[in-house]
Amino acid sequence: MNRRRISLSELVLLAVLAVVSGFVYWALVQAWIALQIAMGPFGDLAQNVLIGGWMVAAPLALYIVRRPGAGIVVELVAALVEVAFLASPVGPMLLVVGLVQGAGAELGFALTRYRRYDWSVFVLSGALAGLASTVLGMVRFGWLTQDWFAWRLGLQVASGILLCGIAAKVIGDALARTGVLDNTALGRARRQDPATPAPVP
Repeated sequence: MNRRRISLSELVLLAVLAVVSGFVYWALVQAWIALQIAMGPFGDLAQNVLIGGWMVAAPLALYIVRRPGAGIVVELVAALVEVAFLASPVGPMLLVVGLVQGAGAELGFALTRYRRYDWSVFVLSGALAGLASTVLGMVRFGWLTQDWFAWRLGLQVASGILLCGIAAKVIGDALARTGVLDNTALGRARRQDPATPAPVP
């Protein structure tokens, strides 16, 4: 892994990403409420369908700066924004949730020693984030002994893969194509790849 220090511009970018993610996560709470109503008798599973969206900042941060701990830190700051400025109904416990989910998402990259950023790693990251979130639900809410446990596990892992892992790769690539990430580790990696198309003007 490259030992280059993280730059000031990357730190600022991570801070912006964390704050924006905090607002996006708050918006997801509103979507969760609407989905609960739409799903009727299955409304209790609505959060599990959307859970990956609350974890996408971690793999996205790692993709951009490629530094250990970046995913966990961004998830924690995003959770702090929700708690301190947006009055999240979860309260301070959201910091624990952010820590667990961020660590789960980061584990997928840590297993490759932060050297690989292909689709398979993002899928693994999302799956592990969903699994970590499920384990937290088992501890907090006793999901393991409930009738819906298998559904929760399947939905959380699937949502983690789609809305966390794959979404992070898609968003990162889309941002990189605009040229706004040229001064980041992602931008430099794309310039070194001869198959990478030029930035969108």
